[in-house]
Amino acid sequence: MDSSETLLPPSASAPVPGTPEVIDQVALARLYGEPLFAMPQDLYIPPDALEVFLEAFEGPLDLLLYLIRKQNFNILDIPMAAVTRQYLVYVDEIRTRNLELAAEYLLMAAMLIEIKSRMLLPPKKTAEGQEAEDPRAELVRRLLEYEQMKAAAFRLNALPQLGRDVLRAQVFIEQSLQPRFPDVHVTDLQDAWRDILRRANLIQHHRISREELSVREHMSMVLKKLQGRKFVEFEHLFDATKGTPVLIVTFIATLELAKETLIEVTQAEAYAPIYVRLAYQPA
Repeated sequence: MDSSETLLPPSASAPVPGTPEVIDQVALARLYGEPLFAMPQDLYIPPDALEVFLEAFEGPLDLLLYLIRKQNFNILDIPMAAVTRQYLVYVDEIRTRNLELAAEYLLMAAMLIEIKSRMLLPPKKTAEGQEAEDPRAELVRRLLEYEQMKAAAFRLNALPQLGRDVLRAQVFIEQSLQPRFPDVHVTDLQDAWRDILRRANLIQHHRISREELSVREHMSMVLKKLQGRKFVEFEHLFDATKGTPVLIVTFIATLELAKETLIEVTQAEAYAPIYVRLAYQPA
């Protein structure tokens, strides 16, 4: 059964005078299949139809401040009778649902009743002849302080928070005292050697001669070229004008020097020029 059928009596389905029988476009609801064009004046709402969820309040002061601000009461002149009556209605609702939660609210209810009782008594003057302090003064002070703290909490919550609104950027930068060059692969040497041979073939001499070439001698020549220089490009170690046999011996001499760790072959990055330097620096 529809909830509207349980709340509205059958008499509410009577047609409103001066209105058409069926106008679905402007009907507020349908009761027992008939359109309803006006709210019934004798509507009965059972007490259990509305529930108050008091868990939304932060505590007794929050509930009391809600009642005052909701009805636009002057916080400096609180109508204690009306506020206390409404507060007790909320407290009774809490007691039926959560007795442990109601203890703190009951303490505030007792304070409200005490303030109302003190206001009913004739005011007493102090020993100095001054008017006694308003019984509501302490409660007003606590409410104003709580309202200020609550507003400050809302402003703080609106600020960007780490982990909720923003994330911390983390960047790892490797630092070292000496630059570490990537290792030179065999394929890089092969490509560089093919490039040297390709350019050497562009300069050809038709001269047939027999020449004995010494690998040790060319090793000394390579070391001499590297002395006093920090880096030498791999291609500058070869003289293309002397022919292919000299280039081959020079290349073998370079490999022998690298094998004996007398020179170092480095490269700044992949596909970058290859450089050669002495593995030691003379004193």
